[in-house]
Amino acid sequence: MGIFLLICFIVLEMALMISSFSKFSEKKHWLVARCVFRAGELAVFLFVMLLPNVTFDFKYQLCFALLIICLAGALVMYLIKRTTATGKRSKAGAVFGAVGSIVILALSLIPAFIFTEYAGLETSGEYEVAQAAAILIDKDRVETFETDGSNREIPVHFYYPKAKQIAQSSCPVVLFSHGAFGYYQSNTSTYMELASNGYVVISLDHPYHSFFTEDTGGKLITVDPTFLQEVMYVNKNNVPEKDIHDLSHKWLAIRTADIDCVLDSVEAAKQNGTVNDAWFIESEEEKSAIESILAMADVEKIGLMGHSLGGAASVSVGRDRDDVDAVIDLDGTMLGEQTGYADGKYQYVEDTYPVPLFALDSESHYYEGQKYGNLYVNYYVLEHALDAKHEYIPGAAHMNFTDLPLFAPPLASMLGTGSVDATECIKTMNAMVLEYMNCYLKGESAAWK
Repeated sequence: MGIFLLICFIVLEMALMISSFSKFSEKKHWLVARCVFRAGELAVFLFVMLLPNVTFDFKYQLCFALLIICLAGALVMYLIKRTTATGKRSKAGAVFGAVGSIVILALSLIPAFIFTEYAGLETSGEYEVAQAAAILIDKDRVETFETDGSNREIPVHFYYPKAKQIAQSSCPVVLFSHGAFGYYQSNTSTYMELASNGYVVISLDHPYHSFFTEDTGGKLITVDPTFLQEVMYVNKNNVPEKDIHDLSHKWLAIRTADIDCVLDSVEAAKQNGTVNDAWFIESEEEKSAIESILAMADVEKIGLMGHSLGGAASVSVGRDRDDVDAVIDLDGTMLGEQTGYADGKYQYVEDTYPVPLFALDSESHYYEGQKYGNLYVNYYVLEHALDAKHEYIPGAAHMNFTDLPLFAPPLASMLGTGSVDATECIKTMNAMVLEYMNCYLKGESAAWK
């Protein structure tokens, strides 16, 4: 719809320009014409916003604001100069004005070019899904990305079944960790699918690793520039393996501590029947919702999953905690299983991986790993796991395991998508995730065992 709007704007701007060459060449007439055409552009915009399947959201808000400003500016100029304007408008001025307006309008529509009207996927479960949010304050950790001595804050977002009657402790808990530069909504379709089938899903933000989030003071927290540079560095060719090992373990230390804090806080609140002052919740209504979520949550059945670096963090936490029942790694390298690098090769944790582990990879990741066998960390861990499954989706690339290709195809393409249909890939992945969690957290199917 962004392209349609831009075409309409171009037509109107060209018409205004051409009209100024003849009928409205007099400045006082041109001032009137400009008001009319600016109002016409706003009218076209409002008409488009009323069309079915078009949502007036962040994609169009900048353009709307610009159209209001342009119309207001045209009206003000008319009121000021309507009696004093003399002479004719120059052709060069008309051309430059039209080109400038088109460029500015095009820039204001960039979000509409990038983002689709994606409104989520249909879920398979019986429950409607509700959401709630809080920020957990880890009083045992100082925020290393700040210098003010403040504690680490971890935003958590709950997706849960909304129903009048849900038995206490009947919904297994699944925690999701996003990838580098991701954010908590990266896999919303997966959370919704699980929650509609009776799960409590907790998606957390890793501040300064996520694209953006907010702290308890409402401050916008964007990705840390140093972290951004480090990730770009390790993705270059011929980077020393020791550098990759040291940096990735630094990142994982932050993320695994975040996950531990969330799990510990949820389990403690469940046991106490209420949240404590480590939970920052904006309203009493939200607090009530979270306490009802804790009541329905079964913290004796916990699954971990994540994408990319979030998958690696989930695998690490799954090894170290005895309250985790299943782990899913979505196209992530299990970096935490590497203990060191020396004499030209990595050393790995030798103990058997103790928790059911499912690795779902992109096609290139799957076949690249097969070249090296158990010399590659993922294959080593899977071969030495107590219960491991390994699958890939043909034609899938790294970002196909998130919702990004569904709502921002150009961005996803830049970051890496494959030939697979994006919607079908996500549906396939979500079905696998649900079946796997049903097997290990609900005991509903033996197909994965």
